[in-house]
Amino acid sequence: MITVTYNRDTAAEYAKKWALSRNLRYFNFDGMGGDCTNFASQCLFAGCKVMNYKKDVGWYYNSLYDRSAAWSGVKYLYKFLTTNSGVGPVGVKAEINDLKKGDLIFLSNGENLYHTLVVADFENGEPLICCHTADSYMRPLGTYYYADYNPVHITEVRKYR
Repeated sequence: MITVTYNRDTAAEYAKKWALSRNLRYFNFDGMGGDCTNFASQCLFAGCKVMNYKKDVGWYYNSLYDRSAAWSGVKYLYKFLTTNSGVGPVGVKAEINDLKKGDLIFLSNGENLYHTLVVADFENGEPLICCHTADSYMRPLGTYYYADYNPVHITEVRKYR
């Protein structure tokens, strides 16, 4: 396995391009609990170009019926990124000040993670968010209501030679 650089600019540009619309290559989960994590996964994939096809614990999307829980489930994506020891993107729990373009923020109601945000840029040090479900384009993090947040900084991408 080799380590490659996560292309943060490509991930952020994808987020900006598709924040207010849908890429028809992917199913729209708005009617099934929300599309935020599916969108965040699309952005991650744009920046890393590798999926992890490990059954039950991987991160991949082929279709609505052939995808991992981590592709479209908030808590599953968080767990995948922060525990991934295989191929694909790897993330670490971080502070807001440590985030960069292409990183993610998982919002919590104090008990459960419920929303995934993509950091598309910064303004005066504040993350600007692109996301689906409550579609947002370059929305300041400070305008969201949440009990807690869990920032995740993508540190690397692993792939097979």
